[in-house]
Amino acid sequence: MTTAVLPTQARLRSKSPETNSKLSLVRFRLGPVTIFKADTLKLYHKWPSPVVIVSDGPYGVAGFPGDDPTPTNLPDWYESHIKAWSQFSTPLTTLWFWNTELGWAKVHPVLEKYGWQYRACHVWDKGIGHVAGNANSATLRKLPVVTEICVQYVKEANFNVNGSVISMAEWLRHEWSRTGVPFSRTNEVCGVKDAATRKYFTTSWLWYFPPPDSFQKLADYANKHGKPDGRPYFSIDGKRPLTGEEWKRMRSKFNCEVGVTNVWQHPPVRGPERLKSRLKCLHSNQKPLKLVELTIRLSSDPEDVVWEPFGGLCTGAVAAYRLNRRCYSAEISGQFFKLAVSRLKSFVGELYSSGGTGNQRTQSTFELSRALS
Repeated sequence: MTTAVLPTQARLRSKSPETNSKLSLVRFRLGPVTIFKADTLKLYHKWPSPVVIVSDGPYGVAGFPGDDPTPTNLPDWYESHIKAWSQFSTPLTTLWFWNTELGWAKVHPVLEKYGWQYRACHVWDKGIGHVAGNANSATLRKLPVVTEICVQYVKEANFNVNGSVISMAEWLRHEWSRTGVPFSRTNEVCGVKDAATRKYFTTSWLWYFPPPDSFQKLADYANKHGKPDGRPYFSIDGKRPLTGEEWKRMRSKFNCEVGVTNVWQHPPVRGPERLKSRLKCLHSNQKPLKLVELTIRLSSDPEDVVWEPFGGLCTGAVAAYRLNRRCYSAEISGQFFKLAVSRLKSFVGELYSSGGTGNQRTQSTFELSRALS
């Protein structure tokens, strides 16, 4: 018997220990985007499973009140969030983890611990203009730092076969070997010269994910010509084989954009995009909308779900709104929640209090001011 080892959320929405406590929160909704004023750990179990997670939390650089001056404690700080991300994500999910290079290095083992697999590290190069007044190299005895990083992780599906957890590549070989049909026949089934045996069923590290149409052909052939007593083949519930469309959803999305590399040359946020009060920036770590939009476009499609657990000014929510994604953002600070909401003030939104409904428009302003007092 084969079962897919997917995150709990992919199989059944279960309540976490926090669900028994009543949430005292305010939320602002605009179309497909909702921004919550709350501790995100109390919200994960209520949100739909994400296709994208945009994490822009603590860096360990004293960047905001409560942020440690060093990244030493970042692993402990992030662990409860990473555990929740793993619980409620599916193989469709891509995580974009923003941090410094040292902050990421500290947290990476925790991400691996909970099943997140590294794909690529993207470097945000802010340019030489970021140096002015920012560093005294002779005193610091190091070159000026003009970069941050955004690291891409995925949650790959694994499969439980007779008590052993195996990879997707291993499962494909296992299922075909059960049919009793020679592996060489897979090429004929897929209509290729040797790509099936060379890519889809290889035992080397050069394994390729079979396209949905090829998987469908393989599953159909196996269940028609394989040993009768072994059917169904390529099944995760023991009742029916996976379809090509279901197979497609067994890995994260990636929409490749020509000309884009892992080095993102973009100046720090300035001009009209930079939120300020008089001459002072309102948030020291505001990300360029262009870069956040890029990450969401690369790893999702319209109407997919985006999580932004550490909202700040909720650039992820703004990007999701512009790209027609369903976004769930949270910001624990009342001050930043108010600023994030103001970024969308030119649109007509609805503010909901805990237990409220969309018809409670007359109480919205009161609830917001009370939450921020």
